[in-house]
Parts: sequence; C-alpha cells; structure tokens
Amino acid sequence: MGWFNRYVIGSISPKWAMQRERYARGLRAYYEAAEPSRYRKWRTDRRSGNAQVERAAAPLRVQARHLDENYDVAAGILDVLVANTVGRGVQPEPQVLLQDGSPATEVNSKLLKLWNQWIFACDVTGQYHYYELQRLAARSWFRDGEIFAQRIVGTVPGLFHGTALPYSLEALESDFVPHDLNDPDRRIVQGIEVNAWGRPVAFHVYKGHPGDSFTVSLETKRVPASVMTHLAFRKSFHQLRGISIFATVMGRLDDIKEVDENERVAARVAAAMAAVIKKGTPEMYEADDVPRDESGQPMRRDMFFEPGIIFDELMPGESVETIDTKRPNNALIPFRDAQLRSAAAGTMVSFSSASKNYNGTYSAQRQELVEQWGIYQMLGSGFTFRFCQPVWDSFIDAAILSGAVELPRNVDRDTLYDCTHTGPSMIWIDPEKEAKALIMQMQWGFKARSRIIRERGDNPDEVNREIQRDQQELERLGIKLPGDGKAQASADTDGEPARESTAEEVEE
Repeated sequence: MGWFNRYVIGSISPKWAMQRERYARGLRAYYEAAEPSRYRKWRTDRRSGNAQVERAAAPLRVQARHLDENYDVAAGILDVLVANTVGRGVQPEPQVLLQDGSPATEVNSKLLKLWNQWIFACDVTGQYHYYELQRLAARSWFRDGEIFAQRIVGTVPGLFHGTALPYSLEALESDFVPHDLNDPDRRIVQGIEVNAWGRPVAFHVYKGHPGDSFTVSLETKRVPASVMTHLAFRKSFHQLRGISIFATVMGRLDDIKEVDENERVAARVAAAMAAVIKKGTPEMYEADDVPRDESGQPMRRDMFFEPGIIFDELMPGESVETIDTKRPNNALIPFRDAQLRSAAAGTMVSFSSASKNYNGTYSAQRQELVEQWGIYQMLGSGFTFRFCQPVWDSFIDAAILSGAVELPRNVDRDTLYDCTHTGPSMIWIDPEKEAKALIMQMQWGFKARSRIIRERGDNPDEVNREIQRDQQELERLGIKLPGDGKAQASADTDGEPARESTAEEVEE
C-alpha cells in the first residue's frame, strides 16, 4: 500500500484506504507478471545481451564441456543434434546456369569433381575431412555456443594447402576470440570489432590457444570479417557472442547426473548383501559374556552366509537382520523421465532421443518426429547459411582465381555461387507408407522427383547416373527385373497407383 493511502487516508478510514488501493492496483497491474509479490520474485537485470554474455559465456562454456566429457546424457544430446543437423555431411550441389537459363552442366560437373578432391585435405592442419570438420564445428556450436573459421584463399607464407586448390580452412574454437577484449575507442566488443551500425568488420584472434601449455604469449591478430565465419547461438538483438545450448538446463543436467550416481552407489550397496546382529538391552549382558581375544580386547565376530545356514552362536537377546536399502528405487524412473523431458525441451531435442526411450504408438512417434524435424531443419538451415555457404563461396573464388575451372563465355556469372546444400533426411517410421505418400505427391505434381531425392540426402544427378549405369549393366548381362525398368509409378485418373505387371506380362 502506498504511503498516502496507508498513513493519510488510513488514519481517517481504513476501509476507504483499502478500496483506493484495490482500485489503484487493478489499474497498475494490467499484466500481473509485472507486479512483484511475496509469491513471485522480480528480476531486475536490464543489461544488454552483450553484457550478460560477457559475464556468463566463458563459465558456461567450461561447464558445458565438462558435461560433454563426463555425462553420457549430455554427450548423447549433442550426438543427436549433430546427427540431425549435419549427419554424414551437408553436401553442396552447384547450380550454375548459362545465360539462356539452362544448367551449365559442364561447369557444375567440374566444380563438383574439384570439390570432391578438396574435401579430403581442407583444413590447415591436414587432419580432417571436410564433413568430419562439419561435425566438429556443429558440436562446438551447440556445446560452446559459437564457432569461428577463417577461410584462407591464395598463397600464405608457411601454409601448405592440402590440395592443388589454394584454399584451406582454419577452424577456431570460441576460446581464440577473447571475451574480455574491449576497447571503446576502436569499437572492439568482446574481441569483435564493429562499425557504427554494430556490423562486425574484424575479429581479434589469439595466435595460439590460450589453454595450451606451450602458448608463450596471448598476442592477437586482426582477421577481417570478410574471411571469417562466425556461427553463434544468440538470444537477443545486438548480441555479438554466442551462448551454450546447455545454458538453461545446465543445473538440471548436473542434478540428474548426481542423482544417477547416488542411485548407482545405493544399488551397489544393496547388491552387496549385509547383515547386522541386533542386540538386546545392556542389562542382559555381563562383561564375561563378551568373547575376547588373547590380548583381552573384544573379539570381532564375522558372519558367513551359505544356503541353509543356522546361526547358533548368538548371545542372549541377539537376533540377525539383513540391511534393506530399498534400492533400486522404483520412483526414480518417473522422476528422471520428467526431468529429462524438461532438459530435452531446453536443448531442442526430442524426449525419446534424449532418454533413448522409444515406447509409444506409431501415431505418437510420428507426431514427435514431425514436430521435432522442424526444429532440426531450423538448426540445419542456420548451420548451412552461416557455415557451409561461406565455405562454398570461397571455394568458388579459389577455383576461378587459380584457373582450376575455366568459365565459358555464355555462363551467367550471377549464378556462380548458387548452390543447393543437402543435409540429413527425416527418418521413415513406416517406409512403405512414406514411400507411397511421396509417389502420390510426385504423381500429382506437388513435388518434383529431384526435390524428393535431395530430401532423402542424395544428389539427383548422381542418382540418375547410377540408375542409367545399372540399367545398362542389366541389359548387358541379360537380367530382367519385375517391370523391366519401366515406370510403374504412373497413376490412373482416380489417383490410384497403376496395377503392377504380372510375371507373364514381364516375359512378354
């Protein structure tokens, strides 16, 4: 209650003061959550996203790495995220066109051939295949909140490109860009140099990992933003650095881990059967009744268990009881599942994937998969646009500048960087039903065959060439398959699939 109502009006008429306060509160609390109470805390942190990240990102990154290294559930969540956003690799398919709008087949073929050679030695260390590098980058992105990669095109002193193409990648963990490097005069915020609009223009990067024992000095180098890839999890506008995906569930995962460990210890204690001798009251015993050793000290009494054992050496008033620890705890599984559901929601994976519990009906599994796949596509598109496409753009620059690929005069240069990236495809729960649905979509013109192939994670050109080679090989060997390679996916006018050919019709 305000001071005026409490001390002025309240001294005259408490009832009137309460009525005034009630009406005033109704006007103020249009949103109840905007009014603090003894039942609800009021958070007053009004700092910017950058200020919050500067304080919390590094400690959260350390804890997230600890969970990845020491807790199987956290490591499994990262595995699921990487598998469904990157999988075996986000593979490019060049889409260069000629000026008449037709595909530049020869150029696209040369680019793809050159790409398949470059991916085997793409990074500056020569240790990683490009798609392996993608998986490590995605894992660091989810776990640490961000990942950096410098794209190096051309000759650089001391750098040996792994292939004939003068192009390499330098993958950098978030540790390489210091959070505590701030210089208002040079517009440097947490290691990132920005212009007046907040657009990154350069990154200040350590020359060596600050956590390595052989790093002599923490000297930084300035890397232009035009050659640096920065993929980050952000939760607010104008936030430059990323935050770990475990940020909201880190405490919950740590608690679940501790509960699991305690329950395992309790189960081990329960598995090691133990018994105690329950004694009577003190007045039932005399000093001479206690067995003693040669030195006069009370003798330790050991009990040995075997089938049909009879204890006949008990003292008066004693009985034997076993220790029951009530473990395993039957209430643990429902509690743990409830906690894992919340952790899965906070880390953008499905509960079934996080807990490895796939019990449920087909409809429930299908609904969970469809709903979750939208989240995986959202994450995958972010990884593609912010990591894969810049890598491809620099690859095109290196291929053209080095003369590895010659462009015909009639090529449309506006389409040189056009590329379709194909990532993981959604798993089929019922392959027969899924395949029939896709066939009907293709029959009625709702979806192109090439798009269906891309959604399954393959390259349409490669699939077509494989089908052509298979048909030629079957003809050469004189092998006939049901349908003889003819399209049986054509539909009748009512939309039903055409009748399959019988064995007699195939022979004819």
